[in-house]
Amino acid sequence: MSAVLKTADQVNGIRPRSGRVCDTSINMSHGSGGKAMRDLIEDVFLGAFDNPLLAPMEDQALVPLALLATHGDRLAFTTDSYVVDPLFFPGGDIGTLAVAGTVNDLAMGGAKPLYLTCAMVLEEGLPLETLRRVVASMQRVATQAGVSIVTGDTKVVERGAADKLFINTAGIGVVARGVAISAHNARPGDAVIVNGYLGDHGTAILIARKQLALQSDVQSDCQPLASLVAAMLVACPDIHCLRDATRGGVATVLNEFALSSGVAIRLWEQTLPLREEVKGACEILGLDPLYLANEGKLVAVVPAGAADRLLAAMRAHPAGANAAIIGEVTEQPSGVVVLHTGFGGQRIVDMLVGEQLPRIC
Repeated sequence: MSAVLKTADQVNGIRPRSGRVCDTSINMSHGSGGKAMRDLIEDVFLGAFDNPLLAPMEDQALVPLALLATHGDRLAFTTDSYVVDPLFFPGGDIGTLAVAGTVNDLAMGGAKPLYLTCAMVLEEGLPLETLRRVVASMQRVATQAGVSIVTGDTKVVERGAADKLFINTAGIGVVARGVAISAHNARPGDAVIVNGYLGDHGTAILIARKQLALQSDVQSDCQPLASLVAAMLVACPDIHCLRDATRGGVATVLNEFALSSGVAIRLWEQTLPLREEVKGACEILGLDPLYLANEGKLVAVVPAGAADRLLAAMRAHPAGANAAIIGEVTEQPSGVVVLHTGFGGQRIVDMLVGEQLPRIC
């Protein structure tokens, strides 16, 4: 956001004041590098994200290494892009997704999330009020997660060259000494735990797209999970595997664990936490809830001896109130996920092939 904003006053250490954006929608001048772009950035973005690292409006945020070192001994770094359709849906919007999703990617490695970037591609004609709502959502979730948005970029493309608004966020965090979470760490005898109802986000998007004629109050589960993971690590410092079940759902995450660790994972259908509305939507459309996207659900693989203690700690946290043990790790068949059905049968749960729902996040 900053390279095009430098003026003679800024070179001399004086930050000029910008006027409020008077336009009602994005136009090409907002990406030109001139006054219109400066006004957009200072009014819409800086006004919402303002913090000491962003305030200088340089080409980069300067983070003291000594500050990072107080949190641990390894830097976690991630990036993600968000193209969800529609922009707004029950329980969230593209802004809540962008912040929560990147925070969660850091947290799944046991990191404490600290700083995010924000890069936006805006389509000509996007209403300014839409952009303001999205930016406000981003700041609200950033505050909730305890992170700061410290640098970014804005691009404007011609009408029709993008679909309203795309966001890319990158994040950095720090992993504490002794934390070693990896998809390669699952061991026979481990328990598999999720932090609540599955498939809410995918179902909420379906309803928002009017692809499902249901009267339902299902909302996206979009939420930052860093504080939940911190509480989990206190209860069980030896978490073996941890991942958020976004695109591809729980099934894809568990297949990744099984393949990476060379183990089998067995699930019990009757223990899967599913809302009746989600079950109904899946039955109508022929979808499997194990593959539905989530934006506030994690899958943990932990030593069996710590499972009950960890489950209690998760249920004491708002983001884990409906946590459940859904399966176990066994030695064979290696690299395979098996579901034990409610009818007493078994079926293999493969990695997702293709795309159940496009542009889900």
